[in-house]
Amino acid sequence: MDLTEHCISSEIMAQGDMLTVKCDRVRLPDGNISQREYVMHPGAVVVVALLPDGSVVLERQFRYPLHQVFIELPAGKIDPDEDVLKTGQRELLEETGYTAQDWIKLGIQHPCIGYSNEVIHIYLAQNLTAGAHQRDDDEMLEVFDLKMEDCLAMIQRGEITDSKTIVALYMAWQYRQQNSR
Repeated sequence: MDLTEHCISSEIMAQGDMLTVKCDRVRLPDGNISQREYVMHPGAVVVVALLPDGSVVLERQFRYPLHQVFIELPAGKIDPDEDVLKTGQRELLEETGYTAQDWIKLGIQHPCIGYSNEVIHIYLAQNLTAGAHQRDDDEMLEVFDLKMEDCLAMIQRGEITDSKTIVALYMAWQYRQQNSR
């Protein structure tokens, strides 16, 4: 069965520095017409940075849309024409001050398939070297580290609720389980 919807027309409803909100009229597989509102996003990279003892580098950051401080992994949007690995390396350095010798791509995530085209690339960074962060002027966060097992327990208790962080931590945990034998 072909489930593809075909765009008939597209309108930009709002345009910001990073996001574009669109409304498309679409023809459904059964021939009916409907509309789809969605957010165009440049994509992002999230990094599971492991310290030599196996601890994970995390951040506490206030997120304005929810007016709440969240525990997250280092992450950021992909700049135009930027390689996704370079984005991960840049964001890790900017936010935490760490650089890493070893980078392993664990996969991708589509966090909001009902209303956004965002793709998040997930990397594991190992053999870290500490340095000075290079945060943007409007970027306020606290960097800390926890054992992987503590991170997973915090997910279970609802203390880590950010989806990119949850997915990336589980993917990193699984990767380490499969490759530590």
